[in-house]
Amino acid sequence: MHYEQPDIVLAGGRVQVASRLIWLALILALAPRCGMAESLHIYAAGSLTSAFTAMVKAFHAPQGDVAAPVFGPSGLLRKRIEHGDPADVFASADMEQPRILARERGGLPVVMFTRNRLCALARASVGLTPDNLLDRLLDPKVRLATSTPGADPAGDYAWAVFARAEAVHPGAQAILQAKAMKLVGGPNTPPMVPGHGAVEGIFLANRADVMLGYCSGSAPLMRAVPGLTSVPLPPSLDVGPAYGLIVLSDNPLAARFALFVMSEQGQAILRQHGFDPIGWP
Repeated sequence: MHYEQPDIVLAGGRVQVASRLIWLALILALAPRCGMAESLHIYAAGSLTSAFTAMVKAFHAPQGDVAAPVFGPSGLLRKRIEHGDPADVFASADMEQPRILARERGGLPVVMFTRNRLCALARASVGLTPDNLLDRLLDPKVRLATSTPGADPAGDYAWAVFARAEAVHPGAQAILQAKAMKLVGGPNTPPMVPGHGAVEGIFLANRADVMLGYCSGSAPLMRAVPGLTSVPLPPSLDVGPAYGLIVLSDNPLAARFALFVMSEQGQAILRQHGFDPIGWP
C-alpha cells in the first residue's frame, strides 16, 4: 500500500477540488433523466456508518427513494458487488477496492472524497503515548489486534504501519506481523460479544490490549468501553488512509448523491464524524 496524494491545487491558501467536482458534474449531466428512478443502493465502508447514515438523512431525495445503506469491510463489499449485489454507489475506506471495480467495468472514474487517520486504541493500563507507541507494540506482553488485511483496508493500513516501523526499528515488521491478531473485518470474524460492535467486543471479551484502527471511530468506542484511550500514531508510522468513491450505475440519484458527498454540506458531515475532508476551505 502506498500513500495516496490527492490531485489538488493549492491556491491562495485554499484547497481546490475543481477536477473532482467537474467529474461529478459531468456524471450528473450525462445521467439519464427518467420519471421514476429505482431506489438508490449505497454500499459503504463500516467506518463510514455514522457519517453516511447522517449523509443519507441530509440528502434531498423523496422518501423511499434511498434504500438503507449497506455497511461492512470494503474488500468484502467489493466482492459482493462483483457477485451481483445491486450497488449504485460504493464508498470504500481505500482507493484500491473501487479501482478494482473501475478496471472491471471499463475504467469508470474513482474519486478520493475524504481522509482518515490511524490511532491505537488501548487500555489505559498499557500507558500508551505517541512517543512510546512502537516500543509498547513490540512488547511481547502487549496483545495487539488488527483488522483483516485483504478483506478490510484497516488491516492493510495496519500492515503498512508495520512496514514503516521497520525503518524506525529494524526487525519490527516481522515481529508485529507475527503477533498481530486479525480479529475483525474478515469473512469469518463475527462480533465476539452479541449486541456490541466488533471492536467493542475485542475489549469487552478481553482479547487484546491494543487495537490499530481509524481515529474517526475512537470517541464512540471510548464511550462504549470504559478505561480505553486513543493515541494517534506518530508521523514516522502514519500512513494517511484515503477513501475512494465510485458511481456504478446510471441511476440519476447515484450521480446526485456522489455530488452531495463532495459538496460543502457533505464534507461538513464527514468532518463532524471525525474525518478529514478534502474539499473543506
